[in-house]
Amino acid sequence: MTTLAPPSMRARFTETTTTLLDIDRRIVVLTADIGAAGFAEARRRHPDRVVNVGIREQLLVGAAAGFAMEGFRPIVHSYAPFLVERPYEQIKLDLGHQGVGAILVSTGASFDASAEGRTHQAPADVAIVSALPDWEIYTPGHADELDEILRRSARHTRNVYIRMSSESNVAPRSTVGIEVVRRTEPGQPAVLAIGPALDPTLEATTGLDVGVLYSSSVKPFDGAGLRGAVRGTSLVVVEPFLEATTAGLVNEALADRAMRYTYLGVQDRELRHYGTPLEHQRAHGLDAVSLRNRITLAARS
Repeated sequence: MTTLAPPSMRARFTETTTTLLDIDRRIVVLTADIGAAGFAEARRRHPDRVVNVGIREQLLVGAAAGFAMEGFRPIVHSYAPFLVERPYEQIKLDLGHQGVGAILVSTGASFDASAEGRTHQAPADVAIVSALPDWEIYTPGHADELDEILRRSARHTRNVYIRMSSESNVAPRSTVGIEVVRRTEPGQPAVLAIGPALDPTLEATTGLDVGVLYSSSVKPFDGAGLRGAVRGTSLVVVEPFLEATTAGLVNEALADRAMRYTYLGVQDRELRHYGTPLEHQRAHGLDAVSLRNRITLAARS
């Protein structure tokens, strides 16, 4: 039987955002060339609320803040390094310091566009946004999760960062809090997978005596849900971005317990090679085979 590939997050983003433009006059979409072609029809219908600023990422965020000050709900889109790293000062000041909100939706994740080289890779994006106060951060693992998070975010005015990826889990999961995918038993190690890291984690832990948990939300982080789900003294976190990005949140949630933590993510080193996303995952120990070896070692130590 043929297994259908999960739908593309980026295609769903364009579809959902276009729908939001049609039903909510507060919504405005801003692009910096990347992704602009997908909104051509939406721009025809809503020429005043679909804006392409060209390759000017600082202006992209600054303009979003201006729209927010006028009562609009901006949805801002580009590749992760161009949306987060290049205009970081504008994110910090024009949005955060001015007290206005926007929805930043990135594509490319850590190394989806690995063949494009280091300019298109942003494994530290979630850590960078986490350094700013009062931001919500989501890493959906499926297009349906993206749809739900985006629609929910459009209804309020807070600052939100949504990290899309070409990697996807086969099935959608909860977008609110910690979901128990494979129940932990008393004393048993647990593995928390973030976003699209879930399916490789499930493959890696087949037959192992470990529980598996899931979250697409980095901030807010469901500390209470984690406390209720972890029933042993060993926790492995598999995150599809910079290793140990979630360490502070996880450690705070379980601060009163004697725990052994292992964080498996993109390692803090630069690979100066082109290659496929899978090759980059293997190099960082995030493919299913490497994860199995590393999780097994962590569970036994």
